[in-house]
Amino acid sequence: LAGAFCIPLYVPYVLTGRWIFGRSLCKLWLVVDYLLCTSSVFNIVLISYDRFLSVTRAVAYRAQQGNTRQAVLKMMLVWVLAFLLYGPAIISWEYISGQSIIPTGECYAEFFYNWYFLMTASTLEFFTPFISVMFFNLSIYLNIQKRTKMRLDVFHEVHSQSFTEVMERSPEAKLSLKCCKWEEKESAETLNLSKSKAQGAASTSSLEAKDLLATSSESSRKPKYCSKKSCKSSASTLCSEKQMKIVSQSTTQRFRLSRDKKVAKSLAIIVGIFGICWAPYTLLMIIRAGCHGQCISEFWYETSFWLLWINSAVNPVLYPLCHSSFRRAFIKLLCPKKLKIQPHDALQN
Repeated sequence: LAGAFCIPLYVPYVLTGRWIFGRSLCKLWLVVDYLLCTSSVFNIVLISYDRFLSVTRAVAYRAQQGNTRQAVLKMMLVWVLAFLLYGPAIISWEYISGQSIIPTGECYAEFFYNWYFLMTASTLEFFTPFISVMFFNLSIYLNIQKRTKMRLDVFHEVHSQSFTEVMERSPEAKLSLKCCKWEEKESAETLNLSKSKAQGAASTSSLEAKDLLATSSESSRKPKYCSKKSCKSSASTLCSEKQMKIVSQSTTQRFRLSRDKKVAKSLAIIVGIFGICWAPYTLLMIIRAGCHGQCISEFWYETSFWLLWINSAVNPVLYPLCHSSFRRAFIKLLCPKKLKIQPHDALQN
């Protein structure tokens, strides 16, 4: 919209130094220009807030993802607030003040040199949104750092556990582990029969066998015979299953951490470009109003003014680059046939 309506009308004005399109079109141009730039800022806040909820309140966020009505209302609210900030003042300022201060052949807002109004509007248009976006971004980053530390601690704790600790988590594992230990003890006792009394060894083996059979009957109704080979095979199988679960959980955790880090990185890029494009214009506009245009060069003011439109041009490219969901939405809007023909490829992108 900025490229189709605002810039084509502004270029002749800059080149000739004179507004030739009439008073009514001037007001319309001002309303649309201020509306588009302000809504761009408010949309950044809304998107940042949405990312903030998706990371810090993931469960509640997923539960509301299907609520299209609420999303539409939020987007409409952004445009309404953007219009209310400057629109009524542009339209009715001269009627409230009783006269117009804009000379013939010029086109700018009546409040262009009103320092108090510009300071208030700038606070609502730039400073408050910028601080809000910084807060959301910082909160996301700290939340990701906290979750990363917690998940890594759990991951290392699980992997540092001994084989015995892993096996003792289930009744079947206890039986397999105890069976294997009994076989090892039985072998050791057989080797030491020549150095000890046979009756004592037999008594020990009998007690251990009874204990094993009692445990086996409580845990399972399988035959009471337990071979060394079957015990080791069962223990190895249980351990492999446990390791597979651990690997699966760690892979899922790493995927989530990678996704959250991408969210924080994309928000940092958006905040950085937003600050670069808006800070010069906001500061120069306030200073220019304070000194009534005498202390700021026209070149620097025009440069800062064009940065706002550059931000509007960059945002539609920046969001799809940073978020896969935006890429899918753009593909769905611009190339619906491609999405139907190649849905798998589109989702991968």
